[in-house]
Amino acid sequence: MAPEAASRRQRMRYRFDNLVARGTAALIGWLALVCLLVVIPASVVLVWADRHPPATLSGRLAAVWASVGQTLKIGGAVGSPVYVLASVSLALVALLFVSTLVSLITTGINQRIMALRLGHSTVMEEGHTVVLGWGDQIFPVVTELVAANANQRGAAIAVLAPRDKVEMEEEISTHLPRTGSTRIICRNGRTTDPADLARVSPWTAKAVLILPPSGDDGDSRVVKTLLALNSPASAAGGAVVVAAVREAGNHVAATLAAPPGGHVLNIDDIVARLLVQTSRRPGLSLVYQELLDFDGDEFYTVAAPALTGLTFGEALLSFTASSVVGLLSDQGTVALNPDPGTLIGATDRIVVISRDDDTATVADTPPAVDEDAIVPAGSTAARPERLLLLGWNRRAALIVDQLDQYVSPGTTLDVVALGDGPTMRGAYDLAGARRHLEVTVHRGDITDPRTLAALDVPSYDSVIVIGDKGPGTEAEAEADDRTLVALLHLRAVEEAARRELSLTTELSDDRNRLLAPVREGADFIVSSRLISQLMTQISESRHLADVFDELFNAEGHEIYLRAAGQYVLPGRHVTFATVVASARRRQECAIGYRVQARSAIGPDYGVRINPDKHQRVRFAAGDRVIVLAR
Repeated sequence: MAPEAASRRQRMRYRFDNLVARGTAALIGWLALVCLLVVIPASVVLVWADRHPPATLSGRLAAVWASVGQTLKIGGAVGSPVYVLASVSLALVALLFVSTLVSLITTGINQRIMALRLGHSTVMEEGHTVVLGWGDQIFPVVTELVAANANQRGAAIAVLAPRDKVEMEEEISTHLPRTGSTRIICRNGRTTDPADLARVSPWTAKAVLILPPSGDDGDSRVVKTLLALNSPASAAGGAVVVAAVREAGNHVAATLAAPPGGHVLNIDDIVARLLVQTSRRPGLSLVYQELLDFDGDEFYTVAAPALTGLTFGEALLSFTASSVVGLLSDQGTVALNPDPGTLIGATDRIVVISRDDDTATVADTPPAVDEDAIVPAGSTAARPERLLLLGWNRRAALIVDQLDQYVSPGTTLDVVALGDGPTMRGAYDLAGARRHLEVTVHRGDITDPRTLAALDVPSYDSVIVIGDKGPGTEAEAEADDRTLVALLHLRAVEEAARRELSLTTELSDDRNRLLAPVREGADFIVSSRLISQLMTQISESRHLADVFDELFNAEGHEIYLRAAGQYVLPGRHVTFATVVASARRRQECAIGYRVQARSAIGPDYGVRINPDKHQRVRFAAGDRVIVLAR
């Protein structure tokens, strides 16, 4: 294009911009002039080109006028000047009113559409689940809630976040294309503003979940959201309120801000506890994955009036397709694995692990128990261990404290990390002798194969890899990248030593677990997915908060994977009821088993939770029984 042509176009565009800037009156005038310049010549051509045009000039001009009037909708009447003027006036008034009416209707519809697109309308639902905030947990939370609502009709999830409504809906549909009978409703607004909270109707919801936003001020926004839920404008009513904070120091403030009956999860503390438990019990992460996922078996509380007056020990074999693990009193107190002689009251509910709440039914007759196959209870002496912690982040100090509560005296822990500033100073502060644990800190890069080669990794009883905050590492995603590189080198160590490492890994993003270069069935603690599952489980039953509090507490009852030979004779075909009866004599609740031969075969990796008590199984060396015990 020639420069002068471009310049001409720019000048024309500039003049048009100036015309528009002069206002509506000038724009209407120019629009009318352009219409006349087009309509009048075209009408003249139509009249003169007609097969039977008027014979006289005045007739042709009248025909031109009629054509112009019909085209511009101003009547086109022919007659005396007064008659024509009156006709044109009425036509212009009618045109004005019709145009104004169309404009008002169009503007109103557009405003309504824009309001809906902005997500400012109020949700009119009852018994729905409200999700407040937007972060890493949003997609696994919605996924778990959809799975939980699979057998419910008309279920709804209302999401409120300071984001564009359409963008939220598109992102959710991308990650979760099928939602079954559950409707996803997104609204735009600040979760800390009571007026905005009212858009998702928390007072009629059955549960409210508050996700921890990303960023340094994420926990403070969770606290402010909890305070906003206590305001009269957005009180949550009888809904189950579940929130999560990232740092342990903010847990107390969030708990004080929560509505009565609300539950606040401490992400750092829970992840640290599970890392420690799993590092000492390989396969435990797979058990929790099954228990926390709505696609498998999970915890329920059920009424069982037929068991009134019986003992808890008798109840263990009363359910064929469910595993009994505790009692819920009418005061709302949960007791996991109480004494087998505890009597069941008329108002007590049974805490079970079952496929669904309607599958937890009392059997007419208890399953058969092979008494000859039961192995008498014996004691196992605890021994010191050598543990290795690769990486250091804000959760590492909690991990060390938890390990000190679990291990036997004389156990050593070597910490290897590369970092600067207050974080690593905290590592050196923990070095030295503790109650049961001797901690030694080594400075080194866990992504450097030379560092790992100098450690003799196969000599350790257990290895924990956590997100290492190395130089330049700020986001958790970048810490995951360093973890994946470290796992690559550990895989090479395994292959060189020709033995499997007892390895537990922490990741923040579940998508990175699929990339991890480790053997099938390895233990992973994915913080975002774990917290999402816990929040959705508690939102479905508020009493499960007490269940998980005790499971994750070193002083309470926990899940163990113990050698099957401690319970029944190896090589014998026995019913699972026999395993339950053997565990009962040890004051334990057997809830499943793991077959070592299938430990590397998905999707269950040998883990079987809540098997039918009539099912027969033959245990071999290396197989484990999964029990709930103190």
